[in-house]
Amino acid sequence: MCPGSYDPVTNGHLDIIERASKLFDEVVVAVLINKNKKSLFSVEERLEMLREVTAQWPNVRIDAWHGLLVDYCKAHDIGAIVKGLRAVSDFDYELQMAQMNQQLSGVETMFMSTNPLYSFLASSLVKEVATYGGDVSNLLPPTIERRLLDRLAEQN
Repeated sequence: MCPGSYDPVTNGHLDIIERASKLFDEVVVAVLINKNKKSLFSVEERLEMLREVTAQWPNVRIDAWHGLLVDYCKAHDIGAIVKGLRAVSDFDYELQMAQMNQQLSGVETMFMSTNPLYSFLASSLVKEVATYGGDVSNLLPPTIERRLLDRLAEQN
């Protein structure tokens, strides 16, 4: 399980997904639905984008979930959550989450260090840079960059 908001999916996300796909027979990439969070793309759009950019990995499945991630894992017999860590600040937060998930359900969390090329990369930062006309072409797959720029243009 590789959970996230994926609003939008970045090259950093794809790096973790690809590496996880080499370690596991099946990897579920789950768009976590948070109704309290204002997203740029709808859940359906994020699912579509993820299906498009992960199509080359046949063992990757895309889904969405609202609620506790461990409930999804239990319902689908998933024993591990894979999380990418960019910095120590990620570890502090993710360690607490991993311990809570393990306590609640027995689901383990595996931490994968992010490729240094993407250690600074976050969807929110990419959206902010693109909003102000910055070049994000090396941070997103080309089709995702186009969708992001189109969406930002629609809003202006």
